[in-house]
This record gives sequence, structure tokens and C-alpha cells, in this order.
Amino acid sequence: MLHRGHEGTDGAGDGDLTVPMAWLYAEYIADELLRTGDLMPPTSFEFRAGRDALALTVFLSDTDGELPGIRVVSRLETWLSLTAYDQPWQEWVRERLDEAAADAAASGRGGPDLELARAAWRWLRETELLAPDLNAVPGRSAVAGEDEGPKVWTPAWQLGLPLGHLAIHLF
Repeated sequence: MLHRGHEGTDGAGDGDLTVPMAWLYAEYIADELLRTGDLMPPTSFEFRAGRDALALTVFLSDTDGELPGIRVVSRLETWLSLTAYDQPWQEWVRERLDEAAADAAASGRGGPDLELARAAWRWLRETELLAPDLNAVPGRSAVAGEDEGPKVWTPAWQLGLPLGHLAIHLF
């Protein structure tokens, strides 16, 4: 006999499948911004880094508990300022995740949205991608005749954040 669970988006009852709508919507917005910018192939790790960084920004900047829906354009400036080069984005993410976890613990309700956001942040922190060394001396290459220049292992968030920021600009 097949087990049939109750599906819902609010997680009100025991055993209910809670659909992480807020996280999925934030991920959808990030995906669309990156695809519109056409900065890298959607199958690349760089794309994933940009999508996860943008999704975290979208999800954690939603302080009212309601994602912007059709008002996405009105939130672009906020997301641009949060992802700007001179902003301490990683500290902001840690603080917002801690606040969300504290709120979830106080209310007795965690949820898959927060778990998916934590997983994205963990991946962005722990994964390193090979990227051009932007601090290298201009004109010097690690290997004679190399066209691309030197590369360095970089935390995924440090690569994904500027890609996400550029994607917002291109939108």
C-alpha cells in the first residue's frame, strides 16, 4: 500500500510536507536575473555560485515575510546595495541567518526555507572555485604563453556575489 502524505505550504499539521516556497521563489528570481544577464552557462559552478548568492540576498532581505512578487523591480536597488563590492555581505548573511534561526527557535517552527538557505550558505563558504587572480600583476602570467593569466582558488561566494551584482545591473 502506498503512503500518501498531506501536502501543504504552511506546515500546520504533523507529517505534512512543507513546501519551501519562499526559498524556491528567491532561487527563481536569482536564476532569472542570471539567465537574463547571460554571463555564464547555467550548468556551470559559477552560475550556481551567483544564483545561490543572489537567492540568499533575496531571501534574507525579505524582512516582511512576503517576497516582492510582481514588485521585483522595486527591490533591485536594495539588492544592488547589499551585493555591492564595498559592503560586508558575508557578515550580513551570517547575521540574518542567525536572526532567522533565533526567530524559528522562539516560535518553535523551523522550516525548509531556512534549511535550504543554510545549505546554500554552507556551499558558498566551503566550496572553492578556480577563478582569475584579480590581484595578479598585470601582464605577468603563471605560465609563459598562457592567454588567461594566473588563477587562484576562491570561495564560491566571492565569485558568485559580483556575478549576481552584475546580473542585477544587466537586468
